[in-house]
Amino acid sequence: MTNQRNLRRTVLPNGLIVLTERMDHLRSVAMGVWVKSGSRCESAEINGISHFVEHMLFKGTRSRSALNIAREMDSIGGNLDAFTGKETICFNVKSLADHVPIALDVLADLVLNPVFASTEIERERGVILEEIKIDEDNPDVLVHELFTQNFWKDHPLGKPILGTTKTVGRLDQQKLIDYHTGRFRGGNMVFSAAGNLEHDQFVQAVTEKFSALPPGEAMHELQTPQASARILLQNKKALEQVQLCMGVPAPPITDDNRYATLILNTILGSGMSSRLFQTIREERGMAYAIYSDLSPYSDTGSLCVYAGTSAGKALEVIDLVLAEFRNLKEVPLTDEELTRAKDQLKGNILMGLESSNSRMANLARQEMYFHQFFTAEEVIARIEAVDAAQIQAMAQRLFVPDRIAVTLLGRLSGIKLNRERLVC
Repeated sequence: MTNQRNLRRTVLPNGLIVLTERMDHLRSVAMGVWVKSGSRCESAEINGISHFVEHMLFKGTRSRSALNIAREMDSIGGNLDAFTGKETICFNVKSLADHVPIALDVLADLVLNPVFASTEIERERGVILEEIKIDEDNPDVLVHELFTQNFWKDHPLGKPILGTTKTVGRLDQQKLIDYHTGRFRGGNMVFSAAGNLEHDQFVQAVTEKFSALPPGEAMHELQTPQASARILLQNKKALEQVQLCMGVPAPPITDDNRYATLILNTILGSGMSSRLFQTIREERGMAYAIYSDLSPYSDTGSLCVYAGTSAGKALEVIDLVLAEFRNLKEVPLTDEELTRAKDQLKGNILMGLESSNSRMANLARQEMYFHQFFTAEEVIARIEAVDAAQIQAMAQRLFVPDRIAVTLLGRLSGIKLNRERLVC
């Protein structure tokens, strides 16, 4: 394993940070424009605007129609995509190294010169309203959404990335243009690329395309949310299963103990050898899907357990999850289980580094959250350094009965759940 990642970083005069990682053995390049602004940076009345703007950028620029954008990408076998998160919007493209000039031209045009045509806005509004319905029809997505809204109650972090039927219905051309002008600025963006490229040449090409990007930061102060430990039982008669989310506040993305949290989550509910999977699915056959998940953000985070089970078993599943929380707090891990979880985590990280897309994303995230870069070796050393006592201490810090939030969704007749039950 080589210690050297071929990383370079240049800041353009307008503040845009350009990061590259050279991967000579590839024939392609993955590149992404990252905006440090997502759904948690929206006020309540424009909830969903980041995602709406992301959609609109594909709908035509001053020199290309939506169809031209699609055709040009297909003609070079390129892959153009985008996503909106709670704290970022990303536009990315992957193409053969030979086709980088075309791919970069399309990406830059799309990000810098959208037209936001009224007819396109109306059409895309219809598309997004359908997307919202898909999530409402999908019980495991819906239960996570309900959980998040209640967990970060009355805070932008709890609001849906897609917005709501009501807020999306209200977004007009001027609001979209203002958002784009205000957030798409040099000091609020990162351009990362990984693959078969040469840094100085690449920076020159990016400079030519992005010199028109206005400088400046986006003006928004993030308020750190307070998590609320609510118990929400929501009836939905049409569902066969009861959907269940149980969660607690967790450390932010840059927390010094983040590796202990990652290993704790791996042991609890990540993968087939995890305790939740083994206990609830393998030993008891009470759920098909059961897992735990970490959602870390810049200033806070959550650890959430998800399960789908029958109404008659829902409370027992909750008790079993609480028993695993208690066990992690009270009983130190064996060396064998700790080693297995570390190896699983290391495998995931190293396999992730095999794809240029994930390296491109990894570069941008490290820049945005850490303002520095960690080699795979440094990360693995940090994972190796975690001991059983640190994991037990983290379990004691996280699994506090008063801080556990629960959302149940489904046919809940007869299910009663109160705080007294949530002992761990």
